[in-house]
Amino acid sequence: MMLDPLHKLEEARSRALMPEKVYARVIERYRYVTEGIERVERASGIEYPEYYIEPRMVVADAEYGLGLMFARTIPVVKGMDESSSSYYGYSDSSLSIVIQVTAPLVAYGLKGTIHAILAHEFLHYIELLARFINMNILSDEVTNSVFESVYADMGRLVNPNRVFKKDRALIRLLTRKFKDDGLSDHRLEGRCMKEWVEKGLPTARIRVEDNVARVPIEAIASLSIDEVLRSKIYEFINASSSKRSRNGKRRRGGSVEDGIYGDEGRGQGEGEGEEEGCCWY
Repeated sequence: MMLDPLHKLEEARSRALMPEKVYARVIERYRYVTEGIERVERASGIEYPEYYIEPRMVVADAEYGLGLMFARTIPVVKGMDESSSSYYGYSDSSLSIVIQVTAPLVAYGLKGTIHAILAHEFLHYIELLARFINMNILSDEVTNSVFESVYADMGRLVNPNRVFKKDRALIRLLTRKFKDDGLSDHRLEGRCMKEWVEKGLPTARIRVEDNVARVPIEAIASLSIDEVLRSKIYEFINASSSKRSRNGKRRRGGSVEDGIYGDEGRGQGEGEGEEEGCCWY
């Protein structure tokens, strides 16, 4: 069963959780999402994973302040948490990866910002698949501040120059929008706080340390990945690894094959891996 990207948004509207004016704005600007996804697909040669529009602003409570989470890459495991798999719309596979895109991002983000965030989450998607293919599952560090979590988010990405080499403008956009401390868009943050959070529109508050999806090894082992997709992933990660080898840089921890930046975690051979990517401000 395919995931309906607008299902949760329509549901929020039918329950009168969102003003009609806001709903109309999200629908009118939704074209930037579909355009961005098509752009990522052209640049990478890979179909974008299933995604949906989350009708809430996701706010992370941390020790040193709040963090707005505009998008997340979420592994969903059927059977482990039936309420979660039902929420994301999956019923016919044991493990799926879903991109969550928040309605406030669609409503108030500039076109370039939306495209950059979609591309950023796509890199998380590739990174997760690379780990799943190699069974190289790392236990994410638990952080208690938004600042530390930003670095955790930025530290586990496949090289965008390899993935999006057909679209140099998209690479430049990613470089401009994402700095070492995460997404750089004060305009977007300000508008979302003023027009969404402060007006009491649907908001989900989570703790930073809870922003982890626990994926059983059994589910990862049973994941079916198309051979064409698998080949493309190897192409990306091996190219990244080759470049780092030529530069004389050595990585600590994990498999050199995976070509993932900042991978300094602890290998985990059994039990559960903990994986979730997100786009922080």
